[in-house]
Amino acid sequence: MSLLSLDNVSKKFNGVTAVDHVSFSVGRGEVVGFLGPNGAGKSTTMRMITQFLDPDEGSIAFDGVRIADSRESPKRRIGYLPENNPLYGEMLVSEYLGFVAALHGFQGGDAARAIDEGVQATAIDGVFYRPISELSKGYRQRVGLAAAILHHPDLLVLDEPTEGLDPNQRVEIRHLIGALGKDRTVLLSTHVLPEVETTCSRLLIINRGKLVADGPVSELLTRARGATRITVEASGDGVPESLRGIAGVTEYDARRVDGRAHVTLTVTGGADLRPAIFRMAVEKHWVLYELHQEAGSLEHLFRELTMTPGADMVATDAGAAK
Repeated sequence: MSLLSLDNVSKKFNGVTAVDHVSFSVGRGEVVGFLGPNGAGKSTTMRMITQFLDPDEGSIAFDGVRIADSRESPKRRIGYLPENNPLYGEMLVSEYLGFVAALHGFQGGDAARAIDEGVQATAIDGVFYRPISELSKGYRQRVGLAAAILHHPDLLVLDEPTEGLDPNQRVEIRHLIGALGKDRTVLLSTHVLPEVETTCSRLLIINRGKLVADGPVSELLTRARGATRITVEASGDGVPESLRGIAGVTEYDARRVDGRAHVTLTVTGGADLRPAIFRMAVEKHWVLYELHQEAGSLEHLFRELTMTPGADMVATDAGAAK
């Protein structure tokens, strides 16, 4: 049985559909990446899972029990770090975590043990007695994570946990999430695709409120690498126009760099267009400065699924959307 399942869940705001009949399930012990462009419906979906919002249609079940039928029990088993990470800046870290422990019903020695485990798991012992207002963004995120795991949740929902962090802080939080995922199920929303590749075992992509991809990260990467990107930099007559007309090109981007045409082509089907481009350059008397090909990436797949109307790759295996 899945730990979390969504069945045809929809949500509208003032008549505008934010989430459109989304269905998926998450098994125990999975670390699942949840991706999508801004406004795609990620945060709305997470707020419904964590019961901050109710779906207009469909149902959400936690451990086989509909959340609508048993609201308190699922809440006690879900940890949530929202995108804005609301903290009380005037409190010391110790005071804030004590406050959160009390909200979860911990008292005395149980509260102390829960706080100590959260502090050790997130490595914030060095700032335990400091005011939250004095902490860096990275440490604030750690405090938010500590609060989210104090009650030992079975499911940890993280909405953009590395937003606004510098590269070093991103790596630290990424490692922390990987460690937390060893003991619990994690649903991670992020715009940072390398985090998905290094942290998650499975990936969901939502676009315009609809689920457009669901599958293991390794399989989606295999599909992404079925496409190739070719970079061409050349000077001469009609460079962008000629390259755009080559058969097999699915994406095209052109700009000028130092007076030369810099064109990026995306090609599917595994065709190597470099010989044809080279012959074209010779025939048209172009000066060729660069002709480079690289395999597709998760970023290419994300762009394909979120920029092409109707594109989808929803898997049909046991962990896929219904």
